[in-house]
Amino acid sequence: MIDSPDYFDTIRQRMVQEQLISRGIHDPRVLAVMGEVPRHLFVDDAMQAHAYGDYPLPISDGQTISQPFIVAIMTQALQLTGTEKVLEIGTGSGYQAVILSRLCAKVYTVERLNSLVASSRRLFDRLRCYNIQSKLDDGTLGWLEHAPYDAIMVTAGGPEIPEPLLAQLADPGRLVIPVGAQDQQELQLVTKKDGVISVELLEYVRFVSLIGEHGWNR
Repeated sequence: MIDSPDYFDTIRQRMVQEQLISRGIHDPRVLAVMGEVPRHLFVDDAMQAHAYGDYPLPISDGQTISQPFIVAIMTQALQLTGTEKVLEIGTGSGYQAVILSRLCAKVYTVERLNSLVASSRRLFDRLRCYNIQSKLDDGTLGWLEHAPYDAIMVTAGGPEIPEPLLAQLADPGRLVIPVGAQDQQELQLVTKKDGVISVELLEYVRFVSLIGEHGWNR
């Protein structure tokens, strides 16, 4: 049955093998968590049969839940060990925040759409993710109150790396963000070490737009 736990567990394990391991995702902690978190809970009921497909899916308010491989490569790039404080910009469905919450000590996640803040909080409670704190705000400003962050993940594409996020990144620290035009971006890994910023290209991607003071206007 499509709504049985065994059905979703089977296709979730297939996702890990065929979409992640086969493409070079090798961090055992990332693979384990993505094999455990019920991704189908983060999409509408009508889309649950497609939740583990090799593509992004629409959620409410014109936003998306990222393709599993993109979630994995962004998460792996942060090299989390379990002790970190992580800032996520763009809560969306809440799926990425839950993945992060299983891999670090604390997640602070910022979302500009109230409906998504509300729906993701319900899922955080349902899955007992008590180390996630969320708020409604302009994510391009970061969350200064809890800075600095050992790692920052931005799940929307901006024209450049927002300066407030660089300022709130710890030293050493790692930041993953899609940067470029609104129709295509470079997924960049930004590393801060001894005051020096370095940038590495991970993948070419297409994300929804990062809206805010240090992003796009619309």
